[in-house]
Amino acid sequence: MKLYQITILLCLLSCDGGQSPAPASPDPANETGKPHYLALGDSYTIGQSVAPDERWPVILADELKKAGKPVATPEIIARTGWTTRNLLDALEQSPPTGTFDLVSLLIGVNNQYQGRNMEEYRIEFRQLLVKAIAYAGDDAGNVFVLSIPDWGVTALGEGNRDHISSEIDNFNAIAKDECDKLKIVFIDITGTSRTALNDPTMIASDQLHFSGKMYRLWVNQALSRVKQLF
Repeated sequence: MKLYQITILLCLLSCDGGQSPAPASPDPANETGKPHYLALGDSYTIGQSVAPDERWPVILADELKKAGKPVATPEIIARTGWTTRNLLDALEQSPPTGTFDLVSLLIGVNNQYQGRNMEEYRIEFRQLLVKAIAYAGDDAGNVFVLSIPDWGVTALGEGNRDHISSEIDNFNAIAKDECDKLKIVFIDITGTSRTALNDPTMIASDQLHFSGKMYRLWVNQALSRVKQLF
């Protein structure tokens, strides 16, 4: 990988890119009585390099409305570059208030990128699942997890794709195992993310994250299962 690519990669994976941790506050008049949705994660959840309406939790909320199951505008707690530890720390410092009818979690790509220990990931990921259940009114049935997508298919992953893919699979195996133990729905979108290798429109302009077009595919894959959760 060339030096300038490495520099860009370090910035995009470790900086917040100016992204706010959540969309603009919704109009309370339009949110009354709607189920509340909390989305926890990293750059994929906050939608690095895509417009706010292209974030996958926002797309999901829109599709749920179309399916006759409207939810309030998602509360998103996510930052580009966050590991499981970063997300845990953020939740300790500023925990979300109230009870949520739906909680999602997508986290781990930065653990993989930073070479963090997989057993550490298991411990911290489980802690996040426990928190997610608590936010969902102690109901694991209202929580779902998306698998870690494979950033190795991007231009900045070129030259190291097999290694990245193998490690992503290992981290996802841990996530699925922990979800199974707590009876939390685990939705594997990693294979879908790998289709971007042959479709540049699935990649965002930064050449590292995914586009709104890819996020919509994740939502299409998850929608039928999510509709059954609340």
